[in-house]
Amino acid sequence: MIDVESLRARLLHRENDSHKGDYGHLLVVAGCQSMPGAAVLTTGAALHCGCGLVTLHSTDRALQAVVNAFPSAMLSENPGAHFSVLPQAGIDRYDAIAVGPGLGKAAETRAALIGLLEAAREKSVPTVLDADALNILSELPDWQDLVPEGSILTPHLGELRRLLPKATDVAVAELCGRTGAVLVMKGWHTRVFTPDGNCFVNTTGNPGLAKGGSGDVLTGLIGGLLARGYPPVDAACLGVWLHGYAGDCLTRERTAEAWSSRDLIDYLHPGFKKLYDENE
Repeated sequence: MIDVESLRARLLHRENDSHKGDYGHLLVVAGCQSMPGAAVLTTGAALHCGCGLVTLHSTDRALQAVVNAFPSAMLSENPGAHFSVLPQAGIDRYDAIAVGPGLGKAAETRAALIGLLEAAREKSVPTVLDADALNILSELPDWQDLVPEGSILTPHLGELRRLLPKATDVAVAELCGRTGAVLVMKGWHTRVFTPDGNCFVNTTGNPGLAKGGSGDVLTGLIGGLLARGYPPVDAACLGVWLHGYAGDCLTRERTAEAWSSRDLIDYLHPGFKKLYDENE
């Protein structure tokens, strides 16, 4: 079970004599001209989980939306209406990548995603894959060969069935063992499958999370934790618990109806406080 006691033993701590470079640099590839909000949610969550630096690579409309909402984000502009080229700075400078929310499935995006994953594999950069990144991969016959080792896949059931027509626990476990990736099966009691055959069950979350954009927040959160230095399994377990706990806090305060996925970002702090403060 993923609960407070199991997570406290996994927590990383900050040193007094440290700087932003000590806490990782995440590359977010999300959003497009018609879906800039996905970039806002993914980037915002990454900036609220202890990650030192977050760079968003996206189209100009998404970049403008993000800088207005979260001015501490760094920006890398992609020309055109969709993700079509890799960041000019290269992949080497990043400790992790989060890719997928709001990308769309344009032909140029498909080619750019393949290029990004090939570069991440070559440079051993772990990657969180979600949403349209998973949908694009599901259309490629050898998609499993593109997944960088140490990566995290975060499908909901529909996306999982596109990736694995027989979306059974056995099939998921075999996928994790074959690719070396962690898989987060999102839903009621979200489960985290690991390459060594373990399965962890989350204990937080409620139906209030069943709203557009909740998954984008989770992608940014897990990506930020991965860049921060957490091993993939720990990043996934900590991310789903914090995400669900934020939703639980919002539902207790406002009911499950009267909050949006954007509110989750502002409610990540109660979960961190509960984990780090043993008196909570």
